[in-house]
Amino acid sequence: MTDALRQALLDVLPAAQADLEALVRIPSISSDEAHVADVRRAVESVADLARGAGAQQVDVVSADGHPAVIATWPAPEGAPTVLLYAHADVQPTGPVEEWTNEPFEPTLRDGRLYGRGCADDKAGVAMHLAVLRAFGGKPPVGVVLFIEGEEEIGSPTLTRLLAEHHDRLRADVIVIADSANAAVDVPAFTTSLRGLVDLYVEVKLLERPLHSGVWGGPAGDALTGLCRLLATLHDEQGTVAVPGLHIGESPAPDISEEAYREDTAMVPTGQLLGCGTIPDRLWFRPAVAVTGIDAPSTAQASNVLLPRARAKVSLRIAPGDEAGSAMKALTQHLQDNAPWGAEVTVTEGSAGEPFALETTGNVYDLARRVFAEAYGNRAEETGIGGSIPFIAEFARAYPGATVLVTGVGDPASRWHGIDESLHLGMWEKACTAELLLLHGLAPE
Repeated sequence: MTDALRQALLDVLPAAQADLEALVRIPSISSDEAHVADVRRAVESVADLARGAGAQQVDVVSADGHPAVIATWPAPEGAPTVLLYAHADVQPTGPVEEWTNEPFEPTLRDGRLYGRGCADDKAGVAMHLAVLRAFGGKPPVGVVLFIEGEEEIGSPTLTRLLAEHHDRLRADVIVIADSANAAVDVPAFTTSLRGLVDLYVEVKLLERPLHSGVWGGPAGDALTGLCRLLATLHDEQGTVAVPGLHIGESPAPDISEEAYREDTAMVPTGQLLGCGTIPDRLWFRPAVAVTGIDAPSTAQASNVLLPRARAKVSLRIAPGDEAGSAMKALTQHLQDNAPWGAEVTVTEGSAGEPFALETTGNVYDLARRVFAEAYGNRAEETGIGGSIPFIAEFARAYPGATVLVTGVGDPASRWHGIDESLHLGMWEKACTAELLLLHGLAPE
């Protein structure tokens, strides 16, 4: 039976890759209002593909946000139900001129498919559909396919979607294909994730712009004041200096600094920030970054003292912390460190909880076995520095379900970056592993 299943998967993979490429051609950037229609087009394309894969019911739903797909394959008698999750929205491209190919024109080079969303996370969408096709549209377990359209903006309406479709989305096992493997031939289960809070901070020092030569000296400018305020977020070693944030430790062995530098393309003189092992700093300690500043560009700069300046600050929080308290701590720090008596205004943005998964039980035992079979190597259990807030939402909504976070990218995939890519050989292994997992979950 397994050999026949594997062959069935091989038979459908070329069409699945073609579907992936078609999805990548849709610029479904959920953060950009100019691409609202593209996000809907991507979601509706997934709905059509689910119908073609034998779903008995397919609905495009929304809760006053970007749409999502819910497609169902009812469970055979006595079989569990598995929810398969991925998302069809993508990040902005960044500078298009820095890409080797057009971001939304998938391009194959050296066994990798390049394009925005190839790995994050349209590979996950195409994987789920490929597996369902390999079963001929009749999987041996119940399946709920849930493809979201707003993960890249923090899943703001997911709580309402789960409430409105609670029974429809109920499952015994939840497989989330939105993470990364340790290597192209080494699978990984993500077992901890940092949370995320972000906010906007504005510094005001003047009521109006002033000539920097006539008034500069006694009067300060808001942009310089903002820079001084943002500099207080780290100490001299680069450790996050916001009081009240949780700090943990990773049980994983340390990572080679040389390998880390190569993967991140650090400049030769660049120093690693913070203290502790690299896994500590990546997975179990907070990290803060300034992700944007509203200020004149250098091309538009003139000799004036700016009255106001604004920045967006993003804070990753460690497992064991809580998003609400972290937001308060970051807000308090910015207000307490106002430079030169400036007026500091903080506007809260999005928030997502950190999470740590329980990895014991029959489902994880099965997953370890079939993933090792598919990849030829044992699965590693790793943390991830990124944030997937909806995992905590699913865990709260369905406390009895086993959550399995699997990889469709690898360290070279450059999620959110220039030249994002998917290793197609690894993707085939990921599809095989999910196929074997669903087969193994069926009652004998």
